Amino acid sequence: MSERLSIQQIRRRAHSAQGFTLIEAAMATIIIGVGVLAMVDAQSSFITSNSWSSHAASGTYLANEIREMTRNLPKHDPVVGLFIEDNGDGGVLHGWGPDAGEINVDDFDDIEDFDGLTFSFVGTAGFADGDLPGPINAYGEIIPEIDHYGTEEGTTSNGVFVGTPMYGWSQQVVVQKVDPFDSSIVRADNFTEAANGDFPGREVDDYPLRVTVRVFYQAVNAIEPDLVTEVMWVVP
Repeated sequence: MSERLSIQQIRRRAHSAQGFTLIEAAMATIIIGVGVLAMVDAQSSFITSNSWSSHAASGTYLANEIREMTRNLPKHDPVVGLFIEDNGDGGVLHGWGPDAGEINVDDFDDIEDFDGLTFSFVGTAGFADGDLPGPINAYGEIIPEIDHYGTEEGTTSNGVFVGTPMYGWSQQVVVQKVDPFDSSIVRADNFTEAANGDFPGREVDDYPLRVTVRVFYQAVNAIEPDLVTEVMWVVP
């Protein structure tokens, strides 16, 4: 014999079969939305952090390539040297920077040849603006852009492949004479010290050199490049 249900039981069952109320649905939507927004924000922060870490690693690599290139170079030109020619008007400094006939990075044979030069993705041959093609590696070769497949980017002209430089990157080199006892004190390129008592004096080429490499990155739509890293060392 089937069970008979009272009116109250039927009403209770009908009430329990109903879905969410409008307020309950709204609250659920808000909770889910907040969770999704938090996940999106966390993902965005991770991407930004990962991108900067990648840039920092690339910047350090590019700075150390310049350091490696100059590691075994003398401070001054092994042939011309660094000297002051007395012209009766305080003297003229010779030998600082690229010498005659040194027109590209393969010709540089001393550290101060690099002073004031930049190696960048927009650089052109010649010293007119001090901006040479780059960035370069420890062998003086332009470092190419690599796509996400690991293939070197570039163009082929007359059967010759020309790689595209790392987009947005540049290496800026500054070479300065510094005090032998305090490398934070910069001396002029033509600075000398005369003999005084027991002090024999110092010639113009007797000072340590401080080399600073600043690596910049300029994004596609950026107006100015950002400084990524700076590496500095002293050559005694």
